[in-house]
Amino acid sequence: MKQVIQKLGPGLLFAGAAIGVSHLVQSTRSGADFGFGLIWTLLLIHIVKYPFFQYGPRYGSATGESLLEGYQKLGKGILEIYGILTFLTMFTIQSAVTIVTAGIATSLFGDFISIKVWTVVILSLCFIILNIGKYKLLDVLMKVIVITLTLTTLAATLMAFYNSNSTIEIAQYIPQGSIEITFLIAFMGWMPAPLDVSVWHSIWTIEKQKTSANKLDTKIALLDFNIGYIGTVVLGVCFVSLGALTMHATGTSFSSNAGVFSVQLIEMYTQSLGGWAYLIIGIAAFTTMLSTTLTTLDASPRTMNKTIELIFKKPFKKGYLGWSLVLILGTLIIYFYFLSDMGVLIKLATILSFLTAPFYALANYILISSKHTPKEWQPSKLMHLMSCLGLLFLISFSIWYLTIL
Repeated sequence: MKQVIQKLGPGLLFAGAAIGVSHLVQSTRSGADFGFGLIWTLLLIHIVKYPFFQYGPRYGSATGESLLEGYQKLGKGILEIYGILTFLTMFTIQSAVTIVTAGIATSLFGDFISIKVWTVVILSLCFIILNIGKYKLLDVLMKVIVITLTLTTLAATLMAFYNSNSTIEIAQYIPQGSIEITFLIAFMGWMPAPLDVSVWHSIWTIEKQKTSANKLDTKIALLDFNIGYIGTVVLGVCFVSLGALTMHATGTSFSSNAGVFSVQLIEMYTQSLGGWAYLIIGIAAFTTMLSTTLTTLDASPRTMNKTIELIFKKPFKKGYLGWSLVLILGTLIIYFYFLSDMGVLIKLATILSFLTAPFYALANYILISSKHTPKEWQPSKLMHLMSCLGLLFLISFSIWYLTIL
């Protein structure tokens, strides 16, 4: 059992990347605005995206290669499209997660420094951690952070149900009008995470093999993934429940200002557990978003560097460092000079992620079903069916959304 726990890691990194804006922001806002009415959306999108996320660790552990090497085998154009999409979206994604982290830091540690300064401090801290400790430190930190978050959130949810005097309405709701539909798309875009995280996961799987004494076999890799994925489902439901139980009946909605939102978020927890829990909950919320900021700041430079190396067929020794600095600089430029409103940043990043999801889904499915994947690890008939239905859903929903814009 101890050896199995030691082998776990990439799945928890996936959970750390996923349980951030999609849960702390979008899920709680869903509960506050719609009660339990959008639970169907949360469960549906997890089922739709499951095969395509799973193909990341499946391919990585079965072949010893990341999805990026697989994309190259499918054709250089696939890899180039991936690089372009990643470059176009990674700055808004990093900006969105960092500003939420900065808002919580301001609420927790005081507003003696501004959110803008906190943004710089957090990015600098993450940069130092990633370039000193590298994957090993990230692996250890994520296990502690995800376990802390899970226990705290489950406790808060149970207390919220216990203390609630209102009738729980579980009737499901279909969003109406452009505003509600836009929220629905944004909610699904990052629930549980953008589909390009499957590429990150495949790379983390390879990195885990490099740092592990024993080879990470495919069965363990899939178990690791499933644990992380189920965790995102459970905590997603918890955050929707917290929003529904503590804010829906009051008619209060979450602010798009990062500082105000973070105060509302922490107060939502303390209403359930009591004022004594403010500091504990605040730290849990902060570490949650810090984990997302860390994983995104690690993954985007790592994948961009690998993509460039594969395209130009030569290694770049300082590529990871260079792309990290580019991402930090781009994030600060977006935040300071273009979009400092948290709501706009999150909406833009999540919608972009949803609209690019069909590309990643199709590429992953073609690769895992191809001759490049060992026959014994290609999808079962059930996974083929889920993949085809998932692709149909993602493509149809994206086209429909674009037609109503």
